[in-house]
Amino acid sequence: MSGVAFDPAWIVELYRRMVRIRAFEEKAAELYQKGALPGFLHSSVGQEAVPVGVCAWLERDDLITSTHRGHGHILAKGADPARMFLELYGSEEGYNRGKGGSMHIMDFSIGVLGANGIVGAGIPIAAGAGISLQNRGSDRVVACFFGDGAVTTGAFHEGVNMAAIWELPVVFVCENNQYAESTPHRTVDRAPDLTVRAQGYGIPGELVDGNDLFAVLEAAQRAVERARRGGGPTLLECRTYRWYGHYIGDPAVYRSDEEVASWKARDPLRRVAAWLLEQGALDEEGEARLRAEVEAEIEAAAEAGARGRRPAPESALEDVYAG
Repeated sequence: MSGVAFDPAWIVELYRRMVRIRAFEEKAAELYQKGALPGFLHSSVGQEAVPVGVCAWLERDDLITSTHRGHGHILAKGADPARMFLELYGSEEGYNRGKGGSMHIMDFSIGVLGANGIVGAGIPIAAGAGISLQNRGSDRVVACFFGDGAVTTGAFHEGVNMAAIWELPVVFVCENNQYAESTPHRTVDRAPDLTVRAQGYGIPGELVDGNDLFAVLEAAQRAVERARRGGGPTLLECRTYRWYGHYIGDPAVYRSDEEVASWKARDPLRRVAAWLLEQGALDEEGEARLRAEVEAEIEAAAEAGARGRRPAPESALEDVYAG
């Protein structure tokens, strides 16, 4: 845990956001396994400290780009769980009128430029958004989330290099959950950690325990403040772990039960809850009440999603061309 002093009341609110992400993902997985949701579903259970710790420092009009495993990022930025479930159900009232589904939710009103089903695709988008902010003389920033698999794509080099040479206000956040689909990162990269890549671009790189909310908060604060004052980009490698396979239904035979158990023992929610109990900011009854409140909120959001209107068939021909 961090030695920096944090306001316990603020950490209670951040803990609530983490619980909300966990509850949303667990409910979505349950519905998907029942056959209620179409398409694919990629869960971020186990990774909650990263989006919450980064987005804690972002204003409403700051921007983020996300990934195919993006529910946590979008919720941490302030999205409405009910509208997200409506989108997952393919409903007209969803964030993208039911046309985006789980992997393509966006909401410009809160700075979400979109989740993206293409690995690494959000990185050059984030650089482009950074150029726009810089040209306007704005102090807004972009947080770009991606997985360890994206680091081996050309888009990573192109986007990070552009941000570096033009000192764009982008925080590159690599959620290293150890696997690119079923490929362990250690088998495709000889570097001891991904932050050494930052040296090649002449920007700061920081390795962070992605299961420790406080460590993420400290590193993200430095990176966001640097970007906001015109200091350019930072690369954060947040080491974490996805509890489920690559997608819901993936048997994940490429990893051992012992490995999964060792990471679950480092549950980011449990670590924050323990700190709050130690600080006296929550007692066991209060923590249980908080969880129950969030679970009821997500249950109501899921029920609202199930009641959504299905789009008319002819709407498939709308929104194809601008104007």
